[in-house]
Parts: sequence; structure tokens; C-alpha cells
Amino acid sequence: MRTARALLLSILVATSGCGGQQSALGSQGAPAIHVEHLILGMVAVCAAIWILVMITLGTALLRARPRTARQDDGSEKPLTMAVSAAVAATTLIIAGLTIASFYTTRGIGLADSTALTITVKGQQWWWQVFYADSSTGPGFQTANEIHIPVGRDVRLQLESPDVIHSFWVPSLAGKQDLVPGRSNSLLLRAEKPGVYRGQCAEFCGLQHSHMAIMVIAEAPGAFEGWAATQRLDAVVSADSDTAAGQASFMAKPCAACHTIRGTPAGGTTGPDLTHIGGRRTIAAGLVETTRGSLAAWIADPQTHKPGNNMPMVSLTSTELRNISAYMESLK
Repeated sequence: MRTARALLLSILVATSGCGGQQSALGSQGAPAIHVEHLILGMVAVCAAIWILVMITLGTALLRARPRTARQDDGSEKPLTMAVSAAVAATTLIIAGLTIASFYTTRGIGLADSTALTITVKGQQWWWQVFYADSSTGPGFQTANEIHIPVGRDVRLQLESPDVIHSFWVPSLAGKQDLVPGRSNSLLLRAEKPGVYRGQCAEFCGLQHSHMAIMVIAEAPGAFEGWAATQRLDAVVSADSDTAAGQASFMAKPCAACHTIRGTPAGGTTGPDLTHIGGRRTIAAGLVETTRGSLAAWIADPQTHKPGNNMPMVSLTSTELRNISAYMESLK
């Protein structure tokens, strides 16, 4: 029952407003367009082969005639020639598809010199995202969301500290594995603004289906504005519930696992929460970011995502209400 419920929830999240676009046939970036063309070309070739095989089979069945005795009437030579031609054609087709696949794979990995580099680490079960220092300011980190500028190459450095994951945002690029002890790379390039949903495509554990990633492509100016905001420390509002929530957060084990820049919280086990209130979803795409969903997640993360590494923390109803208000204010 729990497995069925989890599957239904993942489907609902993928198709909800927070899900974004996720389709290999709705390509919106140069790498994805190349992959789509390769797929369609392979499908067209295979379809043509199937049609020819069906026509040949049908013709053979219609022209079949009984033979009472084996006769050497010279029919073996045309048959041998036909089989040889089929073998040669098969060899050429396979070689052609292999070459097309090779050049497509090589082409989608070539980035220009102005490419933005972002490091993505696959955790169980969420995505840790690092933006390096740049000429416009220091680096920062976020979780489960990647913001990129439209029309610019973005190179993702993919790493994993635990098990094999696979990064896949089908509208922007093909898949690439995240292998422990090894750094792989993937090129993204969005040709128009939008929210593109991705998914871990390698079974990585119990909550594999609840490991989504959002790529938000925006105009270069909007991206720089977002990055400038992300570099800032967290700001606490003057609201009494929010201030009380910050005090409760620092007093509980939360601060030992999470970082909130500008506060004593410096944990590295869980996601950086400095600007969690500004993210579209929490728990790697599980639910939209609202005060209610934040409270539900904090109160009992194991019910929503069994097996995740966040423990239940004993909180009173007042503490829960205040901490959820504090989380929502971090934008």
C-alpha cells in the first residue's frame, strides 16, 4: 500500500504545476535537440526496415509453392545473393547508426569558453548544487534547483559520495551518471526561459522516484539578480513568530545538520537552507514550498519520504509553527 501511494504521489508531483516541463520530445536546448534528432533518425530507420521485412515476408507467403522433391533448378543462387545483400545492408545500417551516435555524443559535450560551471552532487535522495566563485561575487550552494542563463552553455560537474545516480533533464540534455570516486560532466543549454523538470534515472535506493531536480532557465539579467540574492546571508524579519522560530532552530539539532549563512548554523549533512523559502519545492520535488508543507515535513519527514536521513525532532506545536514560519521567511 505504501509503495502504491508513493508511486501515485510521484506521478502527481511530476504532472503538477511545480513539476515543470519533462519530455525528451519537447527539447528546448541544443544538446537535447541533437539527441532528439538521433532518436527520431533511429526510429525512422528501424521503421523502414520493419516495413521492408513485412513486405518481403508477405510476398514470400503469397508466392510460396509446394515442392514434391528437392530440385536443383538454379533457385539457390538468387537466394544466396539476397541473403548476402541483407547481411551487407545490416552491417552498413548498424555502422551508420553507430557513427551517428558517436558524433552526436561528441557534439553535445563541446562547450564554449564562456560556459558557466556548476557542481552537482547526488545525495540520497536530493541534489546538492554548488556555484563557484566568479567575477561578480563569491560562490554559494543551493539544493534541488539549478538556475541557468538562457542562451549560455552550462557545464555540470557531476559527483556522488554514496551510490550511483543519474542526472537527466530530458528537455535540455541526455543522461549522465554520477559515479562515486569519479567526476563526470554534462552540457546544458536552454534556448528559451522555462522550468524544466529532471529526475534521477538510476535506481539509487528506496526514494529513487522522489529525487527530482528543477532547472530554471531565465534571461541573463534575471539570472544575475537571482545569483546576487543567493550570495547574501539570510535575513530574519521582525515578525515575532519568525524570530522565535530562528531561536528554536538554533537550539534544536537542526543547526547541526543544516547551514544558514549569517547564523551559527553550519551543518553540512543536509541541504543548505539559507534561502529555502525561495525554492519552488522541498524534499527534492516532493511538495511545493509552503508554510504548511514545511511544517508537515519538519514534523515527520519519515512518513513523507521513508528512509531519508533526516531524523524526527521532538517539537512542541508552538515550536513547529515558529520554525516553519522561519523557514518560509528565508528567501
